[in-house]
Amino acid sequence: MDMNSLAHTKWECKYHIVFAPKFRRKVIYGKIKADVGNILSMLCKRKGIEIIEAECMPDHVHMFVRIPPKYSVSQIVGYLKGKSSLMIFERHANLKYKYGNRHFWCRGYYVDSVGKNAKKIQEYIKNQIQEDLEYDQMSLKEYVDPFTGEQVTWGNKK
Repeated sequence: MDMNSLAHTKWECKYHIVFAPKFRRKVIYGKIKADVGNILSMLCKRKGIEIIEAECMPDHVHMFVRIPPKYSVSQIVGYLKGKSSLMIFERHANLKYKYGNRHFWCRGYYVDSVGKNAKKIQEYIKNQIQEDLEYDQMSLKEYVDPFTGEQVTWGNKK
């Protein structure tokens, strides 16, 4: 078993954390997606947090991390969301108009302590993009436009 240690402590504290942008707007794409990943990675390194697996989805972020016991999970999530929000607005000034008052992230988050099922969580995060794409394809609904008779896919109305 892979153990970490502090002065008088041996520990193995792994967590699966999920948080989303405000209003779950799909802004974590392209250049912003890579930048958000770099920012979160840099902030984790500053605190000595190991990122085991992470993925920026279109409307949320999954992180599988190892957090030292000297920090609480809420303290780390608050740090990551607060500092990253400031850095994102600093680097992408055009987002200030979409997200007023420099609130990039939603208030809440999801956290789960990871015990013996670490491999399954890691696989879940790796496969999350593919699963989301498959689900989106299954949930697309086609409608017939009553005025033109053309088929219209939900979200792609002409």
